[in-house]
Amino acid sequence: MRVLGMMSGTSLDAIDVALVDFTRSTDDPTVLEARLLHIGEEPWPVPTREALRAVLPPAPADVATWNRLHAAVGDAFAAAASRVLAEHGGADLIASHGQTLHHDARDDGTVASTLQIGDASRIAAAGVPVLYDLRAADVAAGGQGAPLAPLLDQLLLGHEEPTAVLNIGGIANLTLVGAGGKSGGDVIAGDTGPGNALLDAAVHAATGEAADHDAALARQGSVSAEVLAALLENEPFYARPFPRSTGREHFDGDYVRRLLGDSGLDALALPDLLATLVELTAETIARAITPLGAHRVVASGGGIRNPLLRERLSAHLAPLPLLDADALGIPADGKEALLIALLGYHSAHGLPGTLALADGAAHTGARAPVVLGSLTPPHAPRTLPHTPQDALPVRRLRVSSRTSLELTGP
Repeated sequence: MRVLGMMSGTSLDAIDVALVDFTRSTDDPTVLEARLLHIGEEPWPVPTREALRAVLPPAPADVATWNRLHAAVGDAFAAAASRVLAEHGGADLIASHGQTLHHDARDDGTVASTLQIGDASRIAAAGVPVLYDLRAADVAAGGQGAPLAPLLDQLLLGHEEPTAVLNIGGIANLTLVGAGGKSGGDVIAGDTGPGNALLDAAVHAATGEAADHDAALARQGSVSAEVLAALLENEPFYARPFPRSTGREHFDGDYVRRLLGDSGLDALALPDLLATLVELTAETIARAITPLGAHRVVASGGGIRNPLLRERLSAHLAPLPLLDADALGIPADGKEALLIALLGYHSAHGLPGTLALADGAAHTGARAPVVLGSLTPPHAPRTLPHTPQDALPVRRLRVSSRTSLELTGP
């Protein structure tokens, strides 16, 4: 089955895409072979990206704006899908995460609702059925709806030593997989806190730039121990147990000002603020990982390309090794799009997209693992390829590229 996975994170850098051929192994049908036909990024139309940034919290937005953005995001995803499929061939299914506009994590740690936009009917106009709205079913079952990456992390790395699999996007999240550790054998997963979100918001507010490229500004600054302590001590999220989730609704562009006040924030030069926020991200990630008993950390996401953040994270994690996902044959820059394609395969064959814990609950805190997503058009299951083996649970994933370069998981 060929699936095009599409994902846009909270940083709004680009639309990540992965075109993947999934087949069951002839040696062991519980092993799923994933052949990467294309991994890449498709640009956002500039007006759509800027309109999305304009409605991110704490900015107000009305229902008419969100309605228009739902259509515009659908058009952007449709155009991206058409470009990839025209170049690399068709697909049986498009799995679209869409763009998160709101993730309603409440003060008690539960999630009331989650909203990802991107009109699936516009994407499906290309003639390929679309699986979308991938988080809602888990939230309806009492779960966090996030992170969804543990399915991929477990299938790739769950058969090895205890490993913390880290993704640093706008929000940072982790998965603990592998035998041993302090999890009793269960997968542990959740958001650790801000990744790039606070850094990007501070840079954009001060300079109009989207990010502090290569940490050029942050390297000129010094960490304010007083401000760092205030940011750590006045945030209850860091003390919540896993599973937990958060979003830009909480760590928004006014977050630092709310905690420090106008005088505290205005007293900081921009480089000092950025250096402090880099330290905040590194320290909160390390605090979340250190108690878990991992033997190594495998990282991906845009944040790991920030050289100062990587340095500080390595220092906080030491002696735990911090490895790039690419070094283990996992396409770091396309990992989330690969995940969405994998979720598309699972949902198309009636397989849950979340992992079962020993007590029967899902790794997200939902009452049980559930099949994720909705499908448009509704008659699409009749046209999707199925074999009896496709109904078997997937125990392992092996990834390879269409080129001579092998990208193979364990």
